Amino acid sequence: MKDAIIVAATLLIAASIQATVAQTAYQLPFASTGNSIELSVANAASVPLSVVTVEPATMPAWIRFKEGRRIFPLIKTNEELPVLFTFSVDRTAPVKREESITFRITSSIGENWTKEIRVIVAPPEGLELFQNYPNPFNPTTTLSYELTTDSRVSLKVFDLLGREVATVIDENQAAGYYKKTFDASRLSSGVYIYQLIATEEQGKRHAARDVMVLAK
Repeated sequence: MKDAIIVAATLLIAASIQATVAQTAYQLPFASTGNSIELSVANAASVPLSVVTVEPATMPAWIRFKEGRRIFPLIKTNEELPVLFTFSVDRTAPVKREESITFRITSSIGENWTKEIRVIVAPPEGLELFQNYPNPFNPTTTLSYELTTDSRVSLKVFDLLGREVATVIDENQAAGYYKKTFDASRLSSGVYIYQLIATEEQGKRHAARDVMVLAK
């Protein structure tokens, strides 16, 4: 009976198929919602199977499934039934690193099967610097941003006269999402500009800036 269930999987990204059988891993859009995995559960046994349960068993911490356990009261012989699981990808997900999702399928008599799906998260589509939060703040705030490629990153704070008052980050970073706490305890109340410059390995530079308010 261990070969009674045949499970196939199709990954759907925002309702459109993004991968083929030939691929080793399905690519997920960065920080995306509306993704889904459709499992096709087929009974290849000579007898019907009752109370078949399908559920996500293991997954990366940055995957959020909308549905949990799904139950089929009965799967007839040679019957094939689809089951859809929708999920989102948190922006904290590491990019360009292959990981896996495992589904567990069990029957009422204790038989079990597993289906593993390998996934990889694509980098962000472009450089983005987010509004700090909280804002206004006193004395700390969070600065966050996304990198589309591995870069040398400089994140600095300036006053309204253009004078540099703090260097928050100056280091090499891989593509992905980052956040950093900025402590402005030594600064006076006022409006400040924070500027992000990312220099790719090929030398191309990307820059973004925004303003924040320190209110002591």
